[in-house]
Amino acid sequence: MGYRRVVVKLGTSVLTSGSKKLDKAHMVELARQMASLMRSGVEVVLCTSGAIAAGREHLNYPLLPDTMANKQLLAAVGQSQLILAWSQLFSIYGLHVGQLLLTRADLQDRERYLNARDTLNALLTHNIIPIINENDAVATNEIKVGDNDNLSARAALLCDADLLILLTDQTGLFDADPRTNPNAQLIKQVTNIDDSLRLLAGGSVSGLGTGGMATKLEAADVARRAGIEVVIASGHHPNVITKLAAKESVGTHFSAIENPLESRKQWILAGPTSQGKLIVDAGASVAVVTNGRSLLSKGIVNVEGHFDRGVTLLIVNQTGKILAKGISRYCANDLIKISGKHSNDIENLLGYNYGDAVVHRNDMVVLDN
Repeated sequence: MGYRRVVVKLGTSVLTSGSKKLDKAHMVELARQMASLMRSGVEVVLCTSGAIAAGREHLNYPLLPDTMANKQLLAAVGQSQLILAWSQLFSIYGLHVGQLLLTRADLQDRERYLNARDTLNALLTHNIIPIINENDAVATNEIKVGDNDNLSARAALLCDADLLILLTDQTGLFDADPRTNPNAQLIKQVTNIDDSLRLLAGGSVSGLGTGGMATKLEAADVARRAGIEVVIASGHHPNVITKLAAKESVGTHFSAIENPLESRKQWILAGPTSQGKLIVDAGASVAVVTNGRSLLSKGIVNVEGHFDRGVTLLIVNQTGKILAKGISRYCANDLIKISGKHSNDIENLLGYNYGDAVVHRNDMVVLDN
């Protein structure tokens, strides 16, 4: 069976072909491929980088101090130029585009997350290509997703895509750094993302973008947990988008996890930033990871961070390995008081009780494979 809905992420190095300005000739070729998918009945969502590069080009490469305000200035100027370019290129193929500028705040709030999902689905229903970018003109470090690799993974979750294509300046993930090792071999298939694979991740060749291979692995891990296949490939491989949509072997393919997360857990994984950590003992680790149980106060050995109840936390073991991510029913001060204590003692210790589970399994995403 073919793909139904595809998210295509284009890095700055792909859009500029390694130069300082947008490569319109290559962009029109990419637009042609995406238009071809649309004509064949495959819906396409485009997550595009390049706003700051477009801003620099439009302003004739001004010499500006490297401050947040100046980056936002360039993004504000360049975003309009970028969406104008895509609108003109897709119009060649009779297609309209719609722009969505997002920040982490839009993904963190459950209602705003659902509103963004509804907008995406409405555009696709009317055969309009959604074009997504981070709202760099207003986003600060506190509310930024930070890179368009992870943003594209969250867009794939938002629109319930079945394929995420990450196009970059490399041909895929290698077993060694191809820039320094001529014997490096392309890894064509990945079924599990583990620490050894993460060690292989390096930075972008061009230095033009904010994401390297490490952020692509992060994005792939988020998407595949939601049942979405992921491919990292070169944006300059001939007909790369149409080939990947036809399931041809190009780049590095990441298999989707067979039992994808339900909608609420997808939001937990994709949206809220973790506000703290709960360090748990070996028994709790087994209960959470292996047995699919809720986290109880008895298994908590330490609490890190200052947070209120209802926020998202990381659950880690005593060696620092991340086991899960979930929503806490208790604030940090409460957890310090009840850590290591039996659930039956919670009301006596606090004077109230929000439930036996500190993090209920229904509010938890297990991250340890």
